[in-house]
Amino acid sequence: MLTQHSQMQIDLKQLDWQKVDNLMPVIIQHYVSGEVLMLGYMNQEALTQTQKSGKVTFYSRTKQRLWTKGETSGNFLNVVSISTDCDNDTLLILVNPIGPTCHTGTNSCFNNNQTEWGFLYDLEQLLGARKNADPKSSYTAKLYHDGTKRIAQKVGEEGVETALAATVHDKEELKNESADLIYHLLVLLQDQNLSMQDVIAILKARHK
Repeated sequence: MLTQHSQMQIDLKQLDWQKVDNLMPVIIQHYVSGEVLMLGYMNQEALTQTQKSGKVTFYSRTKQRLWTKGETSGNFLNVVSISTDCDNDTLLILVNPIGPTCHTGTNSCFNNNQTEWGFLYDLEQLLGARKNADPKSSYTAKLYHDGTKRIAQKVGEEGVETALAATVHDKEELKNESADLIYHLLVLLQDQNLSMQDVIAILKARHK
């Protein structure tokens, strides 16, 4: 069970290093998608280096030395927050990864662990990647080519259709129209160089 305390700096003295033989298990998780990226280990020196640099540094059990993830590939794991579990013998680090995490070239070292919400993050990345694509290559690329006014118009149309589906209690149509609305909203945000993270930040601020 993770503590509610989450920050960049963890007091090394509060961790139970003796219990883990001075090698703390560390779960690495994508701070937006929630996808678990990898598991590694840190000694006290590795954790100190991680907190100092802002980039995840592990202790390699095979090479018997510190290694910063991405030191050769450039695929760094930039730290967002560090949390301890209730027993102070495991760390959870939320990161903003640069490139794929796994040495095989995949986003995660674990297969098929994407959450339902994580799919929206991947979809958003895909839509953003099509901003400068040939308009003939996909519907999304054509929307970007047609410009902001057309994209905004589609958001308005889909919003109305979503509302109408709800008023007649057509749940299947409501689901379909909601999907269309969210898709076009994501396209509009990308068109304006914004993302769902910006929207979530507003919601979180209002929630306080």
